[in-house]
Amino acid sequence: LLWAAFGINRPDGRRTAPSAKNWQEIDIFVATSEGLFRWDAGKNLLDPIVSKDVRAMTGTQAYVQGAAVNLLYVADYSRVDSGGMDKDVLVGADTGFISQNVYLFCASEGLATVVRAGINRDALAREMQLKPEQKIILAQSVGYPVK
Repeated sequence: LLWAAFGINRPDGRRTAPSAKNWQEIDIFVATSEGLFRWDAGKNLLDPIVSKDVRAMTGTQAYVQGAAVNLLYVADYSRVDSGGMDKDVLVGADTGFISQNVYLFCASEGLATVVRAGINRDALAREMQLKPEQKIILAQSVGYPVK
């Protein structure tokens, strides 16, 4: 799932989703019942951030706490050099490409997914121990379809 979202698929380090000017400014954090992790694409592993279940903090909707996985797309603006272009538009587009890859993967595997913007970003950023230049853009729940 994570590799499909934004994995490294070429020897030059480019990824499965486009990135404006190849900034690769989006980091994917993964919230599960086991805790919160940052995905390291280069090593293809999850680095632990918080060892408690923070899924309920990843959105304002009731179902987020029970989702198997909540992905959090965090832009690191220290990697963004817009050259006069609108940084937020480009960061939003990059996030959209990544989340669409997750939609495609979920469709191929019979999983359910939904992108969400309803997030208490300030509280969650504190819990995630984000730096001032990091900003939560969107969240995406992944789980099994309700029957």
